[in-house]
Amino acid sequence: MKALITGGAGFIGFHLAKHLSSKGIKVTIADNFQRGRQDNDFKSLLKQKNVSLLQVDITKEDQLAKLKSGYDFVYHFAAINGTGNFYRIPDQVLKVGAVGTINLLEWFSKKNSKGKIIFSSSSETYGGLLGILGSKFKIPTPENVPLVVSDPKNLRWSYGASKILGEVAFFSYAKARKFKRFAIIRYHNIYGPRMGYEHVIPQFIERIAKKENPFRIFGKDQTRSFCFVDDAVQATQLVMKNEKTNGEIIHIGRDDSEIKIIDVAEKLFKIANFHPKLKVEKEALGTVKRRCPDISKLKKLGFRPKISLDKGLRKTYDWYKV
Repeated sequence: MKALITGGAGFIGFHLAKHLSSKGIKVTIADNFQRGRQDNDFKSLLKQKNVSLLQVDITKEDQLAKLKSGYDFVYHFAAINGTGNFYRIPDQVLKVGAVGTINLLEWFSKKNSKGKIIFSSSSETYGGLLGILGSKFKIPTPENVPLVVSDPKNLRWSYGASKILGEVAFFSYAKARKFKRFAIIRYHNIYGPRMGYEHVIPQFIERIAKKENPFRIFGKDQTRSFCFVDDAVQATQLVMKNEKTNGEIIHIGRDDSEIKIIDVAEKLFKIANFHPKLKVEKEALGTVKRRCPDISKLKKLGFRPKISLDKGLRKTYDWYKV
């Protein structure tokens, strides 16, 4: 069996590649390292005989020829994530998410349509809905909610908008080019080792290491339901391997561990044996105040998460501490 992972040097792509490699699948990682890293963990993965690397920029159509064909599984994970990036380089966020996805669909429909492809989408696709519906917004949130970004002037939505376009593109290309073996997964607050520093948990760990005191918390009442990356990889494979998921959108995350961001900080303080004073500040404009997915569809595929939040935070903290 052969698998292609675009963005395979990134966070979830790396962990997925590692898992697939351990199962004997021949893995090709396609990445241009705009955000992915060639660190020691990645270099160690490349030493596996069944893992290869292609340096490809999928926003450049002429480079797609490097991908060849014949992949049983294609995972389209190439994207520029991280809230800070949404504000700093929104043009690149949109370019990779929109142009890159269209280019990949052109390649897939012409060269690899007998395989199955998964598009990595995000809860950001409906991130503006809570602000519109307020108390009527359903949490846990199912897949069939309207896709909404709020103010287009707020560059935070560069990422969410690119994922909305990506979802529409997948359904449109599948219909027009007559391929059926595709699925869209929306990840919800996946965390773990090697996720960079643009997300709340590694940012907390970094600031704990610096002994920040008082410790700033932006938006103490925000909640999230975090899912450890190993569980997310398991869920991704359940979607890929089940043909009943073709043409479906499926939420990946956890619906049983919603927690206030301030309480996540407290858990990390306990792990680090660090007890600073807290300074609560206002969250950034456009921040989603609450997020928790309905994963009923995923559970029907047999999803059973194994890593508790406490265990996952410990694993993540230990990795960053080293």
